[in-house]
Amino acid sequence: MIGIFDSGLGGLSVLAAIAKALPAADMRYLADTAYVPYGNKDEAFIRARVLKIGRYLADQGCSLIVVACNTATAAAVTMLRSALPNIPVVGIEPGIKPAAHSTRSGRIAVLATESTARSMRLSSLIQRYAGNVYVDVIACPGWANRVESLQLDDPGFTKSAHHHLAQTLEAGADRIVLGCTHYTFLAPALTPLVAGRAQLVDVAEAVARQCRRLVGTTENSQGRLILQATAHPERLQAALPALGLAQLLPRLQEAAAQIDIRAERWQ
Repeated sequence: MIGIFDSGLGGLSVLAAIAKALPAADMRYLADTAYVPYGNKDEAFIRARVLKIGRYLADQGCSLIVVACNTATAAAVTMLRSALPNIPVVGIEPGIKPAAHSTRSGRIAVLATESTARSMRLSSLIQRYAGNVYVDVIACPGWANRVESLQLDDPGFTKSAHHHLAQTLEAGADRIVLGCTHYTFLAPALTPLVAGRAQLVDVAEAVARQCRRLVGTTENSQGRLILQATAHPERLQAALPALGLAQLLPRLQEAAAQIDIRAERWQ
């Protein structure tokens, strides 16, 4: 079974990509909705949540864990790998490398949560893969919450997004990296704003390919999906059709369930 987690709905974009790449794989998706979003939390808090959830998923028999959150990956994926040395842990990071490789203007932008935008891991990615490219890092407070509340086509968001993108587009950025899994669901609203000037860069499919390499055969699996949340699980399940992911509903074996991950054994 593949365990996938995020603070909320954003990681569903990664779940969908993995389900497409591995249609027979059993998957458990956990949304830490009691603490959504992670993007405005400090790193110590995020690290504690990632460790608890990772250990919980391991206890549930997951043989591969996907941290489907850029903020959580930046803050804690190295720590989680150390804590679970016998289980592969796949993180998700902004697509700096493909954006820097494909840019024609020599300028790219990264849209990210506040936590990711100020993280050392993002700085390291930029230094490693975009040393010869100018990179605008743009913090986008409130965007993840828009997805959580399913405000995907709100005119107010279009105005906010235009404000965030105007300067970097005027400066010539031609690749816009979606540095948060929630932002995938905002792509339909963002695409018209960058059309003819820049391309959006998303890495969900690359993460799915990595999972396929690590998992190998799924011949003993049945393509089941388990949904869990630390608060309001009914919203998690209801979000699937609202986010264009109704194709995942037949994989559900039971209704989304609420769980408590404050137990002593996951400290």
